[in-house]
Amino acid sequence: MGYYDRSDSVRRGIIIFLTAVFSAVIGGLLVLTLSPALVKVGLLPQQYFAGGTNDQKESNETVNVDVNNDITQAVKKARPAVVGVVNLQKSGDPFSQEPVESGTGSGVIFQKKGGKALVVTNHHVIEGANQIGVVIPDKNGGKSVEAKLLGSDPPTDLAVLEIPSKYVKRVATFGNSDKIKAGEPAIAIGNPLGLEFSQSVTAGVISSPHRQIQIAENLEMDVIQTDAAINPGNSGGALVNATGQLIGINSLKIAKQGVEGLGFAIPVNDAKPIINDLIRYGEVRRPFLGVEGLKDVESVHPRVRSDELGLPDAIDEGVIILGTITGSGADKGGLSRLDVIVQLDGKKIRNGSQLRSYLWKNKKVGDEMKVTFYRDGEKKTTTVTLTETPSS
Repeated sequence: MGYYDRSDSVRRGIIIFLTAVFSAVIGGLLVLTLSPALVKVGLLPQQYFAGGTNDQKESNETVNVDVNNDITQAVKKARPAVVGVVNLQKSGDPFSQEPVESGTGSGVIFQKKGGKALVVTNHHVIEGANQIGVVIPDKNGGKSVEAKLLGSDPPTDLAVLEIPSKYVKRVATFGNSDKIKAGEPAIAIGNPLGLEFSQSVTAGVISSPHRQIQIAENLEMDVIQTDAAINPGNSGGALVNATGQLIGINSLKIAKQGVEGLGFAIPVNDAKPIINDLIRYGEVRRPFLGVEGLKDVESVHPRVRSDELGLPDAIDEGVIILGTITGSGADKGGLSRLDVIVQLDGKKIRNGSQLRSYLWKNKKVGDEMKVTFYRDGEKKTTTVTLTETPSS
């Protein structure tokens, strides 16, 4: 028969109870001690402390963050130089002499000297204007001043304005558009949809540093492509790099349904000689080869290329001369009708648009240029001296 001692059972129960109490106290102290560390490393949620600790109280306070990165610094540097440009035209009302607003765009102040400041914008922004206004943003909403048109150039869509300098606080710093690379940051600053959204900032990347765009029937332009949003009203505004330097003048926008992030800007390195001519002469003085009636080889049937022009089968690009101007560089250099130009200064020429682009971008009045061409199937080379484009 078994034996059951009640006193031993009571003693054992007391020991178990005391052990449990002691373990609970020790465990509680350990949790209280280690909990802040466990919260910080993410092993416990912030809300673990129902009564709230210093960490919880701090999480309920407003956190002020001073964001200061490359884009904010670039915008701070470049934004004050971006202005609004207002195209004012006659109203058509015979009883009113006051011009009315025909459209708005953007511009960039790039020079301040003496009592004058200069603004570059797009030709199409000021086209047809009887009066031009420039709005310089300030803390009161903007100061409007009348601008003088120094000159504009439709082919490159550039224009230069002159305004009083007393309200100008900052001018843009030119960068080097030949050094930009695909993928680097690009920041557009301008007035999309009008002055209501003055100095709006959009950011993206350089999609392509050199993109050939057909801007007229016989002219291509080398432009910067970016995915930074460029909307109507941004025209003439600034495209800047991560250091706030001006690398392009926003100009073209493809706005087809379903197409986004496709904006274009005129590279500043291409714009500088245009701007200088507009300041100095009020127009762009371009070199003149002296050929007329150009026709692209690629538009001619292969049989005509072979039978009429005598071109080798391998030649499917170039420019056919349909005539020369008497006394011009082409005439004096010996070029004649039905000669086919394939190279200028050793650079391959694909069509008439590329020929004009090469002349305007790389040559000046009075420069010599080597022309490689085919005549009756024979490859020849001559050197011509470029003259100034006639006003006609």
